[in-house]
Amino acid sequence: MTADRDRLRESLLQATLPHVPFDGWTRTAFAAGVRDLGADAALADNAFPGGMAELLEYYNGSADRRMVEALGRHDLAVLKLRQRVALAVRLRLEDNASHREAIRQAMSFLALPQNATLGPKCLYRTVDAIWYAVGDTSTDFSFYSKRALLAGVYVSTVLYWLNDKSEAAADSWSFLDRRIDDVMRIQKLRGRLGEVLAKLPDPFRLFRRSV
Repeated sequence: MTADRDRLRESLLQATLPHVPFDGWTRTAFAAGVRDLGADAALADNAFPGGMAELLEYYNGSADRRMVEALGRHDLAVLKLRQRVALAVRLRLEDNASHREAIRQAMSFLALPQNATLGPKCLYRTVDAIWYAVGDTSTDFSFYSKRALLAGVYVSTVLYWLNDKSEAAADSWSFLDRRIDDVMRIQKLRGRLGEVLAKLPDPFRLFRRSV
């Protein structure tokens, strides 16, 4: 039954997506998708009891899973870390190129007050999936800093990509490379700063000696 429900959820998503550019992430778009699919309305509602917010979250998770699968078909061992990250972001966006307007509508949906927590949750899951997929195994503070930095890169790239008219989105990939280069410089500076701080006297230890 779980497999049947998963298939229904995926089918409902795919049937609804063509209507989202016109009706947004609304019940109207969902109802149109249900009619196109010929699904039972009650079963469709039961598949996404959280409504359109749950459908959008499912879409985001589905896109993450496809990105990870696509990345797994590449030989990551021959790529530098920054190249792996860039590839992951590019694969995710290319896979959703036919749904640009749905993604644009998603941003409007996520801007609503009642959806304030959904956007950050989806964004975190995406950047977390990317870091794990490219082989990151950090568990210290850099675990969080890497995800925070990549979140900024990802959001800015999506916004650029949504309005990119260049052939094969070439300008978007150049933009992405520049943003990742910026992040890598920040990471290097942070590492050097950490080395410097490690060599400085511990003020708390000095304080303890003076009392």
